[in-house]
Amino acid sequence: MANKRDYYEVLGVPKSADDAALKKAYRSLAMQHHPDKNPGDKASEEKFKEGAEAYEVLSDADKRARYDRYGHAGVDPNMGGGRGPGGMSMDDIFSQFGDVFGDDSPFNSFFGGAGGRSSGGRASGQRGGNLRIKVSLSLEEIANGVTKKIKVRKQTTCDECHGSGAKDSSSVKTCGTCNGGGYVRQVRNTFLGQMATTTPCPTCGGRGQVVTSNCTKCRGAGTVDGEETLDIDIPAGVEEGMQLQMRGRGNIGPQGGPAGDLLITIEEKPHEHLQRDGQNIIYELFVNFADVGLGTSEEVPTLDGKVKIKIPAGTPAGKIFRLKDKGLPSVQGYRGERGDQLIYVNVWTPKKLNDEERRLLEKMREMPNFKPQPGKSDRTFFEKMRDFFK
Repeated sequence: MANKRDYYEVLGVPKSADDAALKKAYRSLAMQHHPDKNPGDKASEEKFKEGAEAYEVLSDADKRARYDRYGHAGVDPNMGGGRGPGGMSMDDIFSQFGDVFGDDSPFNSFFGGAGGRSSGGRASGQRGGNLRIKVSLSLEEIANGVTKKIKVRKQTTCDECHGSGAKDSSSVKTCGTCNGGGYVRQVRNTFLGQMATTTPCPTCGGRGQVVTSNCTKCRGAGTVDGEETLDIDIPAGVEEGMQLQMRGRGNIGPQGGPAGDLLITIEEKPHEHLQRDGQNIIYELFVNFADVGLGTSEEVPTLDGKVKIKIPAGTPAGKIFRLKDKGLPSVQGYRGERGDQLIYVNVWTPKKLNDEERRLLEKMREMPNFKPQPGKSDRTFFEKMRDFFK
């Protein structure tokens, strides 16, 4: 431990450096001393490992606290410091790249980092295809979230060869192109000089092995037609056309390759009475002329069951009542907020009248209170809508 350099010094950052500064410093050091960029340079390889060791400790809050207090002894497993970084292999180092450089980073694909390696140092083989399904939901299911049990037809692992694609164990041999490593190294000239890159072996697809005699059931594919029953957890507040993703639940890749993803598209079932407007629920309440004139109580449907609302005497057509928090939640779950249910009052106008109804209406038409006398308090429909949504 006496020969170990200070981890902050290794990364070139102060002790006050935050996570972003640590990650930026490690990215720079790893790019400079990556073994593929400096083939055969032992000094550069040691600096590459030294940087990975420093980042492994300082990026972990618990290890960093022990290191800051006790130095290297605080992270030495021989002194009770837990798993120390000194035993990190190159595969351990590459496994960090998904967090530091991102799984889709050009750095990973260019140098053959974590995005192209398995824990054994080989490529994981050809990835299986994605599956797409549609799931129809009622507004009630969208309001509360739901778990759907779905049977999916997909490519599954062949039970005869267990995904290898080989007839038997003697039908698999080490790839002669990559000598079982799964990767081939290429040297090319760039503006930085000669650059060594590693790519999955074109002969074995990165598996390190080739099949000499195919499985009779799957004919060498390693996959067969099958099905799987999945429990799909759908969060509350999803919307029509929204797409959810279940990683690794798609088709299995050929000959042991990783599975693709399951992509779930949301469909909303039409509701018998209610309509959706974002997080709000709309209901059109039809009442007759006498009810809005005299006042009444009406039962209206909501996503939580029926409720009664009071229609005061003199309620005008177009009046909007609000039932707070009776709408839908946000799919992001912001502070538990829900939309409202908006009840639009529509006065029903009869299309046919009998003789008695006609006589009553003709008599009422001449009464003073039935003659329109709009005042300043009687706003237009557009003013009401503007003020309501403001």
